[in-house]
Amino acid sequence: MDGVDRPPSDALDSVFYIRDVERDGDRIRYYGEPLIPRGRLADELREPFRRAGYRLDLEAGREPYETAVVATPADGRIHGVPWTNIALFAATVLSTLFVGALAWYYIPAADLASNPLLALRAWPFTAAVLGVLTTHELGHYVAGRYHGVDVSLPYLIPFVVPFGTLGAIIRMRGTMPDRKTLFDIGVAGPLAGLAATIVVTAIGLSLDPMTLPQRVVESSGQVIVFNDPPLLDLIATALDQPTSYADPAKTVHPVIIGGWVGMFFTVLNLLPVGQLDGGHMVRAMLGRRQETLASLVPLALFGLAGYLYYVRDLAINESVGLWALWGVFATVIAYNGPAHPADERPLGWKRQLVGLVTFGLGALCFLLVPIQLLG
Repeated sequence: MDGVDRPPSDALDSVFYIRDVERDGDRIRYYGEPLIPRGRLADELREPFRRAGYRLDLEAGREPYETAVVATPADGRIHGVPWTNIALFAATVLSTLFVGALAWYYIPAADLASNPLLALRAWPFTAAVLGVLTTHELGHYVAGRYHGVDVSLPYLIPFVVPFGTLGAIIRMRGTMPDRKTLFDIGVAGPLAGLAATIVVTAIGLSLDPMTLPQRVVESSGQVIVFNDPPLLDLIATALDQPTSYADPAKTVHPVIIGGWVGMFFTVLNLLPVGQLDGGHMVRAMLGRRQETLASLVPLALFGLAGYLYYVRDLAINESVGLWALWGVFATVIAYNGPAHPADERPLGWKRQLVGLVTFGLGALCFLLVPIQLLG
């Protein structure tokens, strides 16, 4: 176990009776019985294990009466070159550049095919979208490292239209030690992402509008419209900037789309189900009652889709399909269940308040009809 010290056995001896020790590579499992309440065990051991370069997890033992204390090397460093993260980042930069050039800078596909470097004109769009999404995930990463939780660097996901990406994720390994840690990691992403979203939106609103090519202005086909969330309108009002123009040849700068993406993904991430940010937060805030709430989320999303289709008479591709698809995703995510912290002690009122404020900000990003077809 190069680079780290041995697990601090003296810290174990005072709070845990060891019956057996099992090694699995660098990971060590101590089987036995706590000498103090199990809820306090992680608190007593986490800091000395962290100082020794280990992540601490509590698991069920091999026998019903046993507990397993699991020590995994986790020194907080990135070992080797994270090639997967780098490759996905590079692929997502390329996908957002080309999608941005085609969909938001209106560069003809034939021109891009003959000169791919024209895609570089879309770099402000790419910087805005990836800046918001990466900041969100780095919020989780920093909070995880702060609490000694083993978290990965962000993995960006390349895609096609309309944004060139499906977002970004991080991986968390091991058992969550307590509800406080679960909440802090869950809330850090939306708060960091919202801060970046507000900055990007303000920058986009301050930039000159785009002038559309004549072929786009004269096009008689249907147009996909991304409606403004309340938060975007609030920022525009505060800066006294328009979000639309009377001149049909002018449209907002593509950087604003980065802000729109940040708001839209904030809404989706704050759904209180499973391993989504909202699921982590509500699991920490409400305890196991979160699972009851999570079971209602798919019904609410299917209800939204049904309302838009049958009452508002919208087509399937006008946000109806969006909410129905997320109803399916939420069902799968809810079925897989939330994270279960080892220590179930409730949060204090300050974190509860932060959670309510975060969900309130998320509500300002919600639109019943975020995407609509006109024309």
